[in-house]
Amino acid sequence: MEDKWLERMTPILEPVTGFPLFLGDRHVLESITGFHVHRGALALIQRPALPSIESVIDGASRLIIAEDIVDHTNVGAIIRSAAGLGFDGFLVTPRCADPLYRRSVRVSMGTVFDLPWTRMASWPGDLAHLRATGFTIAAITPERGAVAIDEFEVPDRLAVIVGTEGDGLSTQALGAADVQLRIPMQHGVDSLNVAAAAAVVCWALRPSGAPG
Repeated sequence: MEDKWLERMTPILEPVTGFPLFLGDRHVLESITGFHVHRGALALIQRPALPSIESVIDGASRLIIAEDIVDHTNVGAIIRSAAGLGFDGFLVTPRCADPLYRRSVRVSMGTVFDLPWTRMASWPGDLAHLRATGFTIAAITPERGAVAIDEFEVPDRLAVIVGTEGDGLSTQALGAADVQLRIPMQHGVDSLNVAAAAAVVCWALRPSGAPG
């Protein structure tokens, strides 16, 4: 970290032991990363082993699933909305961008470290496991034949799938879902950015008892 941050960061660092701390000026730190990527403090953390799907869904009533989303900003924003609006966890498909990439972590405001998540090994095959444990699978799509999200009777356990930025959900995901839901749109707008859509979905389908 930059020398000037030491005093401010000391109360945060004191409870954590067993790691080295290096100080340097801004130019030294920028030479390490190659560009100005942080606000004065940078940490190197060992990537944890991903948990099983069972541990993520145990006791959960709301999950959000990100299918093949390629933009790390969108991944982080979806995680932040899910955490802030009462969802219990999230799952990403094998080809989805990394939730622990630095941009995802920053945009999530650190909620990626709080909300249980893992990467699915089989897509969309793992949806059968969710269904077997009592989850209804809902696919979010702009198709007009889908059920309006404000007319949907929300079940006790719900897993919501949002799709990649360009094409939306794959045919396989749409076919594997129990229900297709849409956000009612006006003024000729057919859809929202996936991160914005996820925020609307998490709000509309939040579990009872979540912040109102």
